[in-house]
Amino acid sequence: MPAPIIGLTAYGRGEEQRFDLPAEYVDAVRHAGGVAVLLPPGEAKPRAWLAALDGLILAGGGDLDPRSWDGPQVETTYGVDADRDANELELALAAIEDEIPTLCICRGLQVLNVALGGSLHAHLPDVVGEDVLHRLPPRVPTPHAVSVDPGCRLAAILEAEEIEAVSWHHQAVDRLGRGLEVVARAPDGVVEAVELADQPRLVAVQWHPELSAKHDPIQQRLFDWLVTTSRADECG
Repeated sequence: MPAPIIGLTAYGRGEEQRFDLPAEYVDAVRHAGGVAVLLPPGEAKPRAWLAALDGLILAGGGDLDPRSWDGPQVETTYGVDADRDANELELALAAIEDEIPTLCICRGLQVLNVALGGSLHAHLPDVVGEDVLHRLPPRVPTPHAVSVDPGCRLAAILEAEEIEAVSWHHQAVDRLGRGLEVVARAPDGVVEAVELADQPRLVAVQWHPELSAKHDPIQQRLFDWLVTTSRADECG
């Protein structure tokens, strides 16, 4: 049986004219038994990718352009890439429509929320303070607790309701997009995961499971779930 092909959205074109993505994403997909393929921004018809994929990861990265969610222009916004925004907002809606197995990570959750008409907090410390750090200054990952709702899809995947997650973000969900349900929060109330009730093949988390998946089986289970679900879809 061929291994499922998992598409991972890549970072935008860098100063050295390269598209890339942290290797931890690829390592976690491979460890789960999938084949990782990078999806670089700037594709004219990104939905065409889905015909060749068994599963999709909307990966982390820089901020969405605040204009995409009618947000404020603030000094802390960074890494905006118009090509990436356009590709991923289209992919999020297409993946829902096509019911392709999808894991949204950090920025990916934000993309999903905005694609469905939601909005974001432009800079979390301005909203919830810094009792719970969601990244260390200037932009460094940090662990914190996450509480997952009992009985939700995510709890079943993780096989846990209280976890430690590695977080690396300064924005998060404000107004929920259409049909989304909050299923996990940080101790300060920040939304840490959402689901769509009628989309069992989609999970979105605000933290970065790839950063600890190598030594934390709870986090690796997200990638195992994605690959297993993609394999099941492939087999019909």
